[in-house]
Amino acid sequence: MNSPPNRPDALWSIVLAGGDGQRTRPFITRWLGNPKPKQYCVFSGERSLFQQTLDRAERLTPSKRRVTVAAAWHRSEVLKQVHGREEGRVVFQPVNRGTAPGVFLPLSYVKAADPSATVALFPSDHFVHPEDAFAESIRCAVRAVDHLPRQVILLGAVPDCLEQDYGWIEPGRATVWDSRWGVRPVRRFVEKPSLDEARATMAVGGLWNTFVVVSRLSTLWELGWAHLPEMMPLFESLSRTVGTSREPEMLETIYRDMPHLDFSADLLQRIPARLGVVEMTEVIWSDWGRPERIAETLERVGQTPAFPVEALAAA
Repeated sequence: MNSPPNRPDALWSIVLAGGDGQRTRPFITRWLGNPKPKQYCVFSGERSLFQQTLDRAERLTPSKRRVTVAAAWHRSEVLKQVHGREEGRVVFQPVNRGTAPGVFLPLSYVKAADPSATVALFPSDHFVHPEDAFAESIRCAVRAVDHLPRQVILLGAVPDCLEQDYGWIEPGRATVWDSRWGVRPVRRFVEKPSLDEARATMAVGGLWNTFVVVSRLSTLWELGWAHLPEMMPLFESLSRTVGTSREPEMLETIYRDMPHLDFSADLLQRIPARLGVVEMTEVIWSDWGRPERIAETLERVGQTPAFPVEALAAA
């Protein structure tokens, strides 16, 4: 049974900026002289990937409904890059314990402020072009969540190669979801597949998982309790202290016992029946996890790299 459409001010943005960019570190170190995480680098133009992501989120939600999560050791870089703009809430995780804690930490802050929220997750280390088409795909996912509040809606990118570093989504057969809300059910989700698995999934119309997620907060929280029970009591405790004098100490305390968990492998891969996917059309997407992807994508869209080609070739 469907719940009524969510209220207009229910959407919150979560910007995920806690990664360390291990695979691009040698290239960036050779280029800049220091191992700056890729989300804080300006690869072309004048904005870093992180700043582009903030601008992307602001198309959909005001800054007062945005939570950014970053690593504690990135604090100075983050504050420098949000200077002069409305920063919203920025949360610094004490240590990196994988992508599942990286998602549920900011969810804890949204839950404390607005338990009935809908949330959109934006990774800050991905390339997206053009912005308008991407934003429309997000709006489509938000409309779908209004009518399918128990589903977690993913944005899927059309693959152009057998990429094994990505998660792959195998859509199910088109249903009334597709005709009404532009979303298809998910038959199977495979995180970092074998070459044969990627080939088979691509052959049946599989999509790359972009890690862009739209869902009711309550749905993600319920799924967390069902599939990540060792983690959820910690974030439940934190959520109850947000906005109080106990919050800083509680944040440090819960990370002493935080398990290392992966949002895709440990959660999404387990719940295909609770997933839906919006296929992005006319959008170029790449996670830029490897240096060669950066150069290939910039060439494809006709943008001039801000880095010397020599640094890329050496890395």
